[in-house]
Amino acid sequence: MEYPEIYKLSAAEARAREETALFRASHKLNIACKHAVEAAIRENFDGLHLKGGCIRPVIEEYGIDRVDWVLANTVQTKQLDGRFSRDNKAWAETFPIPESGNPVFEPRLDYVVESHPAVLDGFISLVRQERGREKALPEEEKPKPSIRAQLSAPPAAGEKKQAKNRDREVR
Repeated sequence: MEYPEIYKLSAAEARAREETALFRASHKLNIACKHAVEAAIRENFDGLHLKGGCIRPVIEEYGIDRVDWVLANTVQTKQLDGRFSRDNKAWAETFPIPESGNPVFEPRLDYVVESHPAVLDGFISLVRQERGREKALPEEEKPKPSIRAQLSAPPAAGEKKQAKNRDREVR
C-alpha cells in the first residue's frame, strides 16, 4: 500500500522552499497517527499486558514509516524519562527529526504520544519487532510499488519535477 510521504524538514525550511502545504499535510497525518497510537494503547492495555496485535491497525492506516517517525519523535522529546529502554532511546536517536529553533512554535510537540511511558515503551518494542520481521522477508515476498505509482507520485520534499527530455537519442 502507498502511504503519503513524511515531510522531514522543519517548518522554516518548508517556508523557504515554498513547501508549506506539504509540511502541513504531513504534520496533520503525524498528529492523527499520534491519536491512533494513543487509542490503540488505551483499547489494548488491560492494566498488565499490551495485546500483541494492537500495532497492526495503526501500521495499516499510517504506514510503518510514519509510526516510527511519531514514536521516535516522542522518545526524543522525552529523552530524560527513564521508563523508556536504552534500546528504544538509541533507536529513536537514529531519526533526524528537525527542531524549529523557535521557542514559541515547536510543531513536533503536537505529535508527542501522551500514553504512559512504560506502556508506550512496550508498544515501541512491538513496532520495532514488526519492522525487523518486515526486513527479514525474502525479497520476492516484500510488496513492490508499481512503476505506475512511482511515476505518478509527487516529488519528494525538496525535489523539483524534472522536465522531460524530448531530444533523447533512441537506440
